[in-house]
Amino acid sequence: MAVKPRGTACGAGCGGRGVPPASTEFDAASPGRLSRSVLTLLAVTFAAVLFVVVVGEWLGLLESYTRRVPWPIGLLLVGAIGYPVLRNVVRAALKRRITSHTLMTAGLGAALAVGQWPTAVLIVFFMRLGSYVESFTTRRARRALRDLACMAPQKARVERGGKEVEVRALEVQPGEIVVVRPGEKIPADGEVVSGHATVNQSAITGESMPVEVGPGDRVFAATIASSGSLRVRATQVGSDTTFGRILRLVEEAETHRAEVQRVADRFATWFLPFVAGIAALTFLIGGDAMATAAVLVVACSCSFALATPIALVAAIGAAARRGVIVKGGKYLEALARADVLLVDKTGTLTYGRPAITDVIPLQPVAESFVLEMAAGAEKYSEHPLGRAVVAEAERRGIAPAEPREFVAIPGLGVRARVDGRVVTVGSRRMPAATSAASAGDELEAQGKTVLLVTADDELLGVIAAADTARAEVPEALAAVRELGLDHIELLTGDNERVAAALASQLGVAYRANLLPEDKIAVVRRYQQQGKTVIMVGDGVNDAPALAQAHVGIAMGAAGADVAVEAAHIAVMRDDWSLVPEMIRLARRTMRVIKLNLGFTAVYNLTGLTLAALGLLPPALAAAAQSLPDLVILGNSSRLLRARPARF
Repeated sequence: MAVKPRGTACGAGCGGRGVPPASTEFDAASPGRLSRSVLTLLAVTFAAVLFVVVVGEWLGLLESYTRRVPWPIGLLLVGAIGYPVLRNVVRAALKRRITSHTLMTAGLGAALAVGQWPTAVLIVFFMRLGSYVESFTTRRARRALRDLACMAPQKARVERGGKEVEVRALEVQPGEIVVVRPGEKIPADGEVVSGHATVNQSAITGESMPVEVGPGDRVFAATIASSGSLRVRATQVGSDTTFGRILRLVEEAETHRAEVQRVADRFATWFLPFVAGIAALTFLIGGDAMATAAVLVVACSCSFALATPIALVAAIGAAARRGVIVKGGKYLEALARADVLLVDKTGTLTYGRPAITDVIPLQPVAESFVLEMAAGAEKYSEHPLGRAVVAEAERRGIAPAEPREFVAIPGLGVRARVDGRVVTVGSRRMPAATSAASAGDELEAQGKTVLLVTADDELLGVIAAADTARAEVPEALAAVRELGLDHIELLTGDNERVAAALASQLGVAYRANLLPEDKIAVVRRYQQQGKTVIMVGDGVNDAPALAQAHVGIAMGAAGADVAVEAAHIAVMRDDWSLVPEMIRLARRTMRVIKLNLGFTAVYNLTGLTLAALGLLPPALAAAAQSLPDLVILGNSSRLLRARPARF
């Protein structure tokens, strides 16, 4: 499967066929040291240049040396050093666009106009330095995407004509059987036909623990069969796989701008005429050409242009490392200011399948005996409740006897002969259970489904089942409340009794008996009240509400087309702890952006004032105008640091 996003390259260090990178978790140690080393080197370089400029300006040493260099040579030097940046400025001007370097180019022209070609050289030097640091930070922020792209399998082993044939992963066709051996990458999304293996799914879900898969289980392209062999029937291949869609979505997310980004762009557009006006006033009032040039040199909108996108790219990359796909910066902004959390029940707050919660004997027998009889009768049942009974028996180490004369009674339950006794398991409507019509009232009041177990028409006991809340949900909801998001509401199509029981357990409000259109109506009502709404669902019947909300979060979206397409944020595994983590990340990102913008505004106004008063000569202004860029890039790169518990 040759899936590569634009601008993403997979080098030799990506890992060979069947060999994953050293870690798909966010590794802050090595990149962090590299980032600090680069920033330290840049800081030393900046300090050295600034020292030379300050001392040279104070002692007049620069002028004594630069006078010996002919002006045309200085101009040629400026053009040679600044050509790549100046070329982009000219191209943008032809398209009537103002870029981050437009104003710096105006300052460069002002320096040349007053004969200060050394100052112009300093300007282009710091323009190039800022471009390099921006490129370095952006590449590091996109490292998550590159790591994912490098995990794309290149080869596949396919059964064709009774033989195993090795082909390119891109050539696998839906419906074909692919063979995966231990240590190899699975080349396509599909269903296991035969075999058992331990699969590392971190490339898709971000989950570090491998999972056991066997016949009937779904597997994903680019995951690793670390042990065991599999035969997989391909269902999606190439860019249609979950892995391919993740790459595409992360790449698209980096191009979506948040509202704070649009504010910065608008600022950069009117900042140029504002600075030009300050420069004109400086010249008209003081008649000082050098001070005028310094005003144009020191005022640089580059820092405003960098303040938002670098932080957003870093945050999106950090989220991708945790198995969370964010479709754009505007959703991080909305998530940071959200005040209402609406949550689906089945498959979202709960596991989406029944589990046994109670086994109550009604005769002088042990719980294990009641469960053994019930599991024996249900051993070959296809009903979810029957499978839950058998699973509970297996969990307790109970081996049920082989049933005989098994009969499934649709809508009622099952009957079978177990150890010579006629055992029935079913609802109160079972003919053999009519004498026990009042049993289980308290359990049903708790929203549980009650099964009556009889042996030879004698009531043995009651078994209760329920779709239970995920283990991490209570703690995750408590973390959400700690963040100040107190209005949490359960939206479910289940009946009133079931909804009330779960809502009471979790301490949230609820609405029951809702259809998909009802959920949309609830979201819209909150939006009309001026609330910013998060909707969390499983991405299937909740897709309309996910799309309507300000931020739709699809839980366990790996492999679910509807979830990935409808939601604004896709959590690739069922882990509720990632919901408060994403809210923390969004708020932290907004704080970083506001700090960037605030620092830039104060710094630029201070520089403009000093330059207009003649206290900041052009040479120092050239050095000073790149300092905020370095500060912003360093501040934004903090978002790339791993925070296992809270980003």
